[in-house]
Amino acid sequence: MTYRAPITDMLLSLNHGAGLLAAVEAGHYNGYEADFSASVIEEAGKFATDVLEPLNQPGDRAGIELTDKGVITAPGWPDAYKRWCDGGWNAVSGSEEFGGQGLPLAVHSAVNEIWSASNMAFGLCPLLTLSAIDALDAHGSDELKKIYLEKLISGEWPGTMQLTEPQAGTDVGALRTRAEKQADGTYRLFGTKIFITYGDHDMSDNIVHFILARLPGAPAGTKGISLFLAPKYLVNADGSLGARNDIYASGIEHKLGIHASPTCTMTMGDKGGTIAWLVGKENGGMQAMFTMMNQARLGVGLQGVGLADRAYQRALAYAQERKQGKALGHKGDGSDPIIMYPDVKRNLMLMRGLTAAARTICYATAVAIDVSHRATDPKVREKAAARGALLTPMAKAFSTDVANEVAGIGVQIHGGMGFMEETGAAQYIRDARILTIYEGTNGVQANDLLMRKLQMGGGEAVWDLLGELKAIVAKVEASNDPAFGTTGARLRDAVESVERASKWLLEKIATAPAEALAGATTYLRLFSTTLGGCSLAKEALAARSDDSVQGDAGRYVTLARFFAENVTVQSGAFERTIMDAATATTGADAVLEG
Repeated sequence: MTYRAPITDMLLSLNHGAGLLAAVEAGHYNGYEADFSASVIEEAGKFATDVLEPLNQPGDRAGIELTDKGVITAPGWPDAYKRWCDGGWNAVSGSEEFGGQGLPLAVHSAVNEIWSASNMAFGLCPLLTLSAIDALDAHGSDELKKIYLEKLISGEWPGTMQLTEPQAGTDVGALRTRAEKQADGTYRLFGTKIFITYGDHDMSDNIVHFILARLPGAPAGTKGISLFLAPKYLVNADGSLGARNDIYASGIEHKLGIHASPTCTMTMGDKGGTIAWLVGKENGGMQAMFTMMNQARLGVGLQGVGLADRAYQRALAYAQERKQGKALGHKGDGSDPIIMYPDVKRNLMLMRGLTAAARTICYATAVAIDVSHRATDPKVREKAAARGALLTPMAKAFSTDVANEVAGIGVQIHGGMGFMEETGAAQYIRDARILTIYEGTNGVQANDLLMRKLQMGGGEAVWDLLGELKAIVAKVEASNDPAFGTTGARLRDAVESVERASKWLLEKIATAPAEALAGATTYLRLFSTTLGGCSLAKEALAARSDDSVQGDAGRYVTLARFFAENVTVQSGAFERTIMDAATATTGADAVLEG
């Protein structure tokens, strides 16, 4: 079954659920025509279907190989990457000053979903390059930008992000890679990094590495970390490639999933030290790295959306084709397609609803980030920045949880054949599993939402968002449309649960933070399913007047109702878990002994 980008669903989510159209009409996008988004997404869908999807399963089977000449990717991948760069896909949201197209990050986010849906292992390479572009653009010197930014934006030289070491994963402050300043203003790096995505490969003639390291005498922990840029090949004054830098892939990981994506151990310093340049200030590496990580976290969330949508499409096609038994009340000869069974319908609706909710949360995050950079009014930019910060942990954690859940349901719908690699359904489970782990585990995202984002301005960003969700609920209830069923009531209950839980958690953070943290993951789920449910209802209301939906608004009302009555309805239980179950968690040491 061939992947097809769900253009109508994506545009409805982008324009209405995520608010791109409203932001354009408010003048925050400097004359951008929202109608242009459709043509970009449609062309991306064609490229994904024609070029990337056919390489997905073969790449998963072939994997990658480390040779004395470096890492060799799966057959067809270097050519696909060249075609991808030639098509301008890496440059969609890049600065026009350095050869980019200057389109909204929100549009680029929709395109990134498509890459992940068709071939997640391939899409990992540009995902990290986009993060590298942001870090260099925000923190790099003019000289470094002149040499590297145009190449990064075009994709000709992809980027990597190198944080993790054997003893320093989530605890970045424990890293030991050292940097030594040289008389010519450069630095030499010595150390080892592990789990480096696309640390080496044959898809480009150069790679731009962004590496965290510690200078002699630097403060302990994260306050003493600096960020450095080190190319695989040094760049001559005329822009040509020079000598090989002292940074090599010394090993590759054999992973559960994403087999076609090289995950490397990188060694620096065996031949005199990796030549590198400082990005930002000495000991200011965490600020620069968070610029990269926040972009990457949104990108990983979009990976979750894309993979979930692909798993849904494959499961839907299988359910329509697979015949098994007789459906209740159905007469006729032969067996019936399993999609006629209520539980299969429920599972497919759950897959589609969760995917759609995650999509809009990710797109809304991108719109907020866009407005925080593009709006002319400083107050608007500030409010949008707070909204983007609030949504980022939900975009990353909820969407990647959804990818794992949806992929699992997809295998279930396939039955025994789903457990076999030949159907392709099993690969989605294997590929999805990393999403909740890298770029900050989902537990870290939940803690970030609770301990940082909820407390911003005394909860101002949360109250602002809840105010908007209440307005959506009021519109659903005012529509008096019986097709919505109990959607309005279920969403209202959920918004009130988020409000009460938020106030309770703010009090607990001040008095008993361990009890608050015990409910962090549940709080993120409560907030995300409430936001997702309201977003789907908003899209359903908008679908009635959106010509791109082509008069088929009823299906979006049905989807919003299903989500509210089957997913968002769980909000009360989440609220009680947050408030009532904290002591059982914090007091669990006796159970967990031995």
